[in-house]
Amino acid sequence: MHRQQPLLIDRFGRKVDYLRISITDRCDFRCVYCMSETMEFLPRGQILSLEEIFEITEAFVELGVTKIRITGGEPLVRKGAVELLEKIGQLDGLHELVLTTNGSQLKTLALPLKQTGVKRINISLDTLIADNFRAITRTGDLDQVLRGIDAALDCNFERIKINSVILKNKNHREVGDLVQFAVDKGIDISFIEEMPLGTVNQHDRSSAYYSSDCIKTDLTTRFSLLASTEKTGGPSVYFKVQGTQTRVGFISPHSANFCSSCNRVRLTVEGRLLLCLGNEHSVDLKQIIRTHPGDKNALKQAIVDAMLIKPEKHEFDIHEQPVILRHMSVTGG
Repeated sequence: MHRQQPLLIDRFGRKVDYLRISITDRCDFRCVYCMSETMEFLPRGQILSLEEIFEITEAFVELGVTKIRITGGEPLVRKGAVELLEKIGQLDGLHELVLTTNGSQLKTLALPLKQTGVKRINISLDTLIADNFRAITRTGDLDQVLRGIDAALDCNFERIKINSVILKNKNHREVGDLVQFAVDKGIDISFIEEMPLGTVNQHDRSSAYYSSDCIKTDLTTRFSLLASTEKTGGPSVYFKVQGTQTRVGFISPHSANFCSSCNRVRLTVEGRLLLCLGNEHSVDLKQIIRTHPGDKNALKQAIVDAMLIKPEKHEFDIHEQPVILRHMSVTGG
């Protein structure tokens, strides 16, 4: 079947072909950079149903989106998540279905996920020291996540990648050990500068900031990093670890703004189409589909029109109180 040209082009000529979907704001961890210790989660009636998420996803794929990432919160704690992924994986025109997870549920769900058509998994892992892991996640069990990573490796996904948020004086001295872990497992790793979304307690973002350049400098004492032109559709800039198959990525929203090539939009758990991670430009798609049930044309037109308000770039300042009050768990990591 002939596929029409992508319809999602913003005012700056950027083609949007990548949608990230938060299917829940809930999580079994309480990472210090993501959530407050005592979170108030959204009531069920305020979030999209799984059927509504699928309806919106289908419209995006028909409009030229070829890559879908399912995120949260922790997406795998939502009942019916695997079944939703299975339905999305069958959409005609979708080239890649991927998942971001904290790894806590992978021991039992890695194989079902592979069977849904998920090609790649990103797993959050900020430290290999159990006490540090507990301090950063507040509730997490490192061994449980490591067992989940091994279960995913046994399923032969196309790629598995570790995502590590690096915080000064919390885990910045572990970057070399994290890369060595990735090399030993034959997987990739990306280091992420913390993004100032939502108010978090017991954590000073300014003093914890550790730049990608600092991480890269630390790594060169142990590894030879070779610049790579490989891309996965996201914002990572990759380097190859010489003599291995492992790629090291750097996601640098502060030190190396990547907005000029942005091809992404986000669907929040509340049904807001978020046009930029670091701005509040959005369209309420939940209101559209609940006001016009079954009207796919109205939904598609709202999505196309939304491209006109996609901003040129984000403006993060790690030294200021966050302008964006929504937490990453609602936004979708």
